[in-house]
Amino acid sequence: MTRTLSRRTLIAAAATLPAASLLHAQHHGHHQGQFERLNQPGRIDLPALHAQHAVYDSPAPRAQQPGSWRVLAPLPIPRTEMAWAVAFRNRMHLVGGYAEQRVDRPYHHAYDPASNQWQELAQLPRGANHVGVATLGERLYAFGGFIEQNRTPHDEAFGFDGEQWTRVRRLPEACGAMACIALGKRIHLIGGAIGSEMRRSIDWHLVYDPQTDRYERRQPLPVARDHLGIVVVNDSIHIIGGRVDSFHTNSNLHHSYDAAADRWNFRTPLPTARSGQGCVFYRGKVFVMGGEGTNRVYGQNEAWDLVADRWESHAPMLTPRHGMGAVVLGDSIFVAGGGPQMGGGVKSAIHEAFTLG
Repeated sequence: MTRTLSRRTLIAAAATLPAASLLHAQHHGHHQGQFERLNQPGRIDLPALHAQHAVYDSPAPRAQQPGSWRVLAPLPIPRTEMAWAVAFRNRMHLVGGYAEQRVDRPYHHAYDPASNQWQELAQLPRGANHVGVATLGERLYAFGGFIEQNRTPHDEAFGFDGEQWTRVRRLPEACGAMACIALGKRIHLIGGAIGSEMRRSIDWHLVYDPQTDRYERRQPLPVARDHLGIVVVNDSIHIIGGRVDSFHTNSNLHHSYDAAADRWNFRTPLPTARSGQGCVFYRGKVFVMGGEGTNRVYGQNEAWDLVADRWESHAPMLTPRHGMGAVVLGDSIFVAGGGPQMGGGVKSAIHEAFTLG
């Protein structure tokens, strides 16, 4: 079933109901049985705590074209805290994460927008959560990740050719929750977190060259953080939001990286500080949706207009979540899985897509 939220519907209903109440009342019917607790097997409905944690309103001015969301085929199993999703060969890929009462699953699912179907693919050789992923050329890469719940990282890395995974050079240091993206012929690995009992964010900036199978260091991130948003815009890498050690200290910082000069620049901050959010480049703007904070799970969908150098708000997510996957395929942003409340205690199979129409 596909269902689109029109601008007319939003405006008319908003005149009589608060935004959060409106969205809960109209769009949560598709949630039944699409959630599961981390510590208990069996499907459940949307937890009551979601209503207390969900936040929809953005401090940014509303965009003239707010866009709309639609409901798509759910994930085969509820998942969260997997690798931030990547687009690979016209499909969305989700790797690792929390699922079925474990936090170190090797699961690998791909979504085909043409058929609105999910497929299970070759599993990651080492299961983990918060894996760093990126695509370059004809391969999908997976770096590090945590083997305990959001802590205790490993240093292994792998490449996927569409059929099977093979090992590539290990990371210089075990790390999880990195932001990874390809620029030119290399993959940049930025920020992340290390440690177990003393888990902390780091500012590292590595560049992996698949041709030499080696890492090099670049100018560190100005402020150490993990659970970041990352996109490439006009040959520059943009790092947005994230957390400094914990979601209790989320950041709204926005930096861009000039690879030719090996230099970071401060940019216009994100209106809503958050971490574990989706971040994509779509229709000439950087869109940031979802995320987590103290007793908060964000539904805000905010976009940075690089020409006007300002942030604006678009139609919020139907189901606020964090730790989900978000990619652009065709003319839509696809957002799958994630946690519907603060923390990793509940996973979802929810899958929704946004378009400006």
